[in-house]
Amino acid sequence: MTDDPAPRQIDARGLRALAHPLRMQLLELLKLDGPATATHLAARVGESTGTVSWHLRHLAEHAFIEDVPERGTKRERWWRAVVKPRALHTAEFRADPQSRGALDVYLTESWRQQAARVVESFADADTMGPEWVRARNVADWSGIRLTAGQLAELNTRVLDLIREYEQLPEEPGSATIVLQFQSFPRRPEEDSP
Repeated sequence: MTDDPAPRQIDARGLRALAHPLRMQLLELLKLDGPATATHLAARVGESTGTVSWHLRHLAEHAFIEDVPERGTKRERWWRAVVKPRALHTAEFRADPQSRGALDVYLTESWRQQAARVVESFADADTMGPEWVRARNVADWSGIRLTAGQLAELNTRVLDLIREYEQLPEEPGSATIVLQFQSFPRRPEEDSP
């Protein structure tokens, strides 16, 4: 795995490779739960091992995941997510119809996964312990008025803070955290006559 903190720019080819609901689900499972085999993942997603293996090879071809040779055997291949920030500049894909379709699939599935994580967190409240229930947060600051420059500055400051926490050594009692952050301007309503 790479330690380079610079975000990987997703190009049109990589976007088309990633923009599939099953591949996005497999990548998410590998990111959140760690290395797994196609057989294990197939059981989790309700697909055949052959189908999952094909999708895993496709993700590997585009460097979203990689083989874990030290865990594998001749009969069993282990995979892990390539944990590196990815940057997707959506404006680059809007003019090309093929890329636009892939972008729509990717964004729709990303938002679906993010919403599902929040719902699951609240459904699992009884199993996570009171300290985790008190520590979590779901907030909405919609309505703040900023310029494009102020929004860019806010995003930079929040991402810098997140990167600081990414560098902390793991301590006893640590858990995998799902941190979702979105910031975007709301499309203004048409002025009424």
